[in-house]
Amino acid sequence: MALSNTAVPIYYGKFRDAVIRGDIPICKEVEMEMQRIDSLIADPGIYYDDAAVEGFISYCENELTLTDGSDLNLLDSFKVWAEQIFGWYYFVERSIYEPYEDGHGGHYVTKWIKTRLVNKQYLIVARGAAKSMYASCLQNYFLNVDVTTTHQITTAPTMRQAEEVLSPIRTAITRARGPFYKFLTEGSLMNTSGSKANRTKLASTKRGIENFMTGSFLEIRPMRIDKLQGLQLKVATVDEWLSGDIREDVIGSIEQGASKVDDYLIVAISSEGTVRNGAGDTIKMELMDILKGEYFNPHVSIWWYKLDSIDEVSNPDMWLKANPNIGKTVKYETYQLDVERAEKAPAARNDILAKRFGLPMEGYTYYFTYEETLPQEKKRTYWQMPCSLGADLSQGDDFCAFTFLFPLLNGAFGIKTRNYISSSTLMKLPLAMRNKYDQFMKEGSLIVLDCTVLDMMEVYEDLDAHIVECQYDIRCFGYDPYNSKEFVERWESENGPFGIEKVPQGAKTESVPLGELKKLSEERMLLFDEELMTFAMGNCIAMEDTNGNRKLLKKRYDQKIDAVAAMMDAYIAYKLNRDAFE
Repeated sequence: MALSNTAVPIYYGKFRDAVIRGDIPICKEVEMEMQRIDSLIADPGIYYDDAAVEGFISYCENELTLTDGSDLNLLDSFKVWAEQIFGWYYFVERSIYEPYEDGHGGHYVTKWIKTRLVNKQYLIVARGAAKSMYASCLQNYFLNVDVTTTHQITTAPTMRQAEEVLSPIRTAITRARGPFYKFLTEGSLMNTSGSKANRTKLASTKRGIENFMTGSFLEIRPMRIDKLQGLQLKVATVDEWLSGDIREDVIGSIEQGASKVDDYLIVAISSEGTVRNGAGDTIKMELMDILKGEYFNPHVSIWWYKLDSIDEVSNPDMWLKANPNIGKTVKYETYQLDVERAEKAPAARNDILAKRFGLPMEGYTYYFTYEETLPQEKKRTYWQMPCSLGADLSQGDDFCAFTFLFPLLNGAFGIKTRNYISSSTLMKLPLAMRNKYDQFMKEGSLIVLDCTVLDMMEVYEDLDAHIVECQYDIRCFGYDPYNSKEFVERWESENGPFGIEKVPQGAKTESVPLGELKKLSEERMLLFDEELMTFAMGNCIAMEDTNGNRKLLKKRYDQKIDAVAAMMDAYIAYKLNRDAFE
């Protein structure tokens, strides 16, 4: 097959046929990616090159070995993923400098250059799918076959995890299975004189793995922004980018440097994560927007495997949704044992649901599920509408939080929040968290006052001006008594004593309203459009006492929940003053 703008990719076509026949169950995210691929097939400006795909497969299967030295036969899933990278091309018009035949001078000519379409691939797939082996195959190919490659890296939350990508390459060097590998590894690294033919071309060194013939170099880098920024990379693999407590966008940092290189490639592979409000959540939201077609980005390949619901955990026929290689790289029996373990050991349940089945842990440990924390797309102002105001006051590093709760006709509640911190607190934040706070400031949900310690009267003046500007009709006011005396006294003097409710923190006070807010959240009847509320809800966990009463908590000091605490205060005040809204 020649380069074609109408051909169906070979391995994707086989996969699609199997899905249509019902042989392979898929989740909604994979279905959306298939729709994206079908649109590429129909695009006359996008070309498929089967030779490039077959070249990669042939190299891997004829030259490489598994870590135990046995022959490597690429999994069907590997072929489908790699086909996305090597199979799709488009043409860009560029001005190319061409020297004259006599060697004196030259001139620029306009040419159409064949360019690889995909420069980023995201794989979210269950543990045991051999995804590190896939990354190793890609790195190996670019190290030895693509002569334009120079600097390559692999990174992971731990150096041991990153080494899993390099280990198969080190094995291939020592075993030299195919003729090309034998050529690359023959001779001696110590031989620095005489014929270059007698010198090793590919070797594992202290730096990493080096190809002395092409100048390619593959190394391990720690998963830290300061170690990844500014690198002009051709190829990078990022392992378990959802699994560690990664608060910074390491993929974005890598891309900043890599984008200066023609035809760069970043492959991010991971099982589902167990961390909330990190860079991973942000990336997943962006990937979902691409899958939904909310914005067009053909340069990104997304294979996101997961169960569609927790109910499918009990159905082995559905497990392929989370791991396309089950039965090949991991036994069904292993999955069954993990299911039984999850039932008997609640402490292990969250990890198993995330790592084996692609179900985010947060929906089962954190109080609000991931879907419940997503903001509404429709922006609302609630002009002159009646509401309940809740306050959770702080002068320290926590937010001084105010949440407005607007009862709506259908039983739902509209939510707006306004939060305050000092400039001193803002300056102490690490870069990743500062960037997140900048987002809150931009949307107007976070106000920074120029001070070391918040002045409650200054907070009062700003909040009062905001209420007047928005024309909120406040019918009641609930507050946590901690640090509230000065603020509440002024509120009462200016607004009267009616509808002011003290809400002491504790499981006895919080349990019932927390349960009711949870039910409203599950039914998507808490309507908010601010990212700060997403952040706060995503940080909430609940501790249950021996009587079954629940108390709102945060897992870490930087995981602010103050806006949710203020929402609960507003809700309690609303319930106590419901007649004021009739």
